[in-house]
Amino acid sequence: MAFQVFDSLTKEKRIFEPLEPGVVRMYNCGPTVYGRVHVGNLRTFLFADTLRRWLEVLGYEVRQVMNITDVGHLLDDADAGEDKIEAQARRERRDPWEISRGFTELFLADVRALGLREPRVRPKASEHVPEMLAMIEGLIAKGFAYQVGGDVYYEVAKFPRYGRLSGNTVAELEAGARIEVRAEKRHPADFALWKSDPGHIMKWPSRFGPDGFPGWHIECSAMAQKHLGDVLDLHTGGEDNVFPHHECEIAQSEAFTGKPFARYWMHSKFLQVDGGKMSKSLGNVWNLDDVRARGFSTRVLRFALIRGHYRGPLNFTWGILEEARSALEKLDELCADVRAAARGERAAAADQAGQEAVALARERFDAGMNDDLNVPQALASLFELRGALRATGLGREAAAEGLRFLAHAQAALGVLLLEEATLDVRMQALLAARGDARTRKDWAASDRIRDEIAALGVVLQDTPTGVVWRKKE
Repeated sequence: MAFQVFDSLTKEKRIFEPLEPGVVRMYNCGPTVYGRVHVGNLRTFLFADTLRRWLEVLGYEVRQVMNITDVGHLLDDADAGEDKIEAQARRERRDPWEISRGFTELFLADVRALGLREPRVRPKASEHVPEMLAMIEGLIAKGFAYQVGGDVYYEVAKFPRYGRLSGNTVAELEAGARIEVRAEKRHPADFALWKSDPGHIMKWPSRFGPDGFPGWHIECSAMAQKHLGDVLDLHTGGEDNVFPHHECEIAQSEAFTGKPFARYWMHSKFLQVDGGKMSKSLGNVWNLDDVRARGFSTRVLRFALIRGHYRGPLNFTWGILEEARSALEKLDELCADVRAAARGERAAAADQAGQEAVALARERFDAGMNDDLNVPQALASLFELRGALRATGLGREAAAEGLRFLAHAQAALGVLLLEEATLDVRMQALLAARGDARTRKDWAASDRIRDEIAALGVVLQDTPTGVVWRKKE
């Protein structure tokens, strides 16, 4: 089955075919670094990581770019209000550059802890102002942008396809415009490419004036073009990016280059918290430190945030994290079962039954991932395999195939524990003593040794085909 993705632009599933065979140019909208990323942000970034991982499993070279927005993102996501980073700096009475550096470092630490692969380039907006100014000049020269004093606006009426991604029409945007829309705009939907404000702290000189800074949308267009070229294969982000951000990116990039900006657009749904929206007033805007403080590992959080389909609703509660931890423990048992069988520590039925179970699981896993990253279906195949192997046992040849499949699944999902756990001499002696006690039917001694083993960080499970052990995470 070919890999299919749901394209937010065409509103249909399409077989994925990159412009250059074997190479995928992918741009993922990164964070605006004015605060700590929360679990909702992390769901979006994990979706991009899962997409990249599956593309690499399929054999593609993925040239991934994820930006850092460290200037130019105004509070109302449009052309008015204060810069989000400067607003946070004012609240904390700190330098905005210090704010952006600090939250960038926290973001990088968080995504590393969650096992996200590092993109090829992680450009910062503040380091690409010359490229933004060059694109702005090009849009003015081509008649798509106009200058008013020290500001430059994109004229949406000049781009007939404006609104195709989001479904907004220029006429509807005009009808819904607020009375206080800026008078210098030719149309209420025109958006800023460059702004001038003497009171702005983060600013650059240009021919438009000494106190300028870029609009939010031009940043991603300029960085994407510099690092990936005129045409992207994939552009991703959260559903909140569809309008205005991605709509504006399309308009300015395609007007500048005369080419399609991205061949496929993919957007993840919002994460709900306790069945509703995250809100500071409700006190439910959780970050990675909150998760750790509740006793959950980053691996459990990763599993909880990727196990739902990226285009479907996903709820986050502490109870759901408990369920995720329990489910992940079952997958850990599957990995331990297969490792033990590969060591020859299991009595097994006919090896063919195990081989057939592994082959079926891999077929279902791949079918799920190829169907627009249907991670729930892919995970279901792993749980089905666990049940099948518990029923049939697993010979060494089938176990070897099972290990290869689990490595395949781990490359895509990043949540399985595949490494061989190594017991020290004391633990090995305890396991042997427990086995001897059970042979003698000394159940009290067996239970006492089991408790001692548990205190040393090892979980045991007795199955019809032998003892499964694994280290606690």
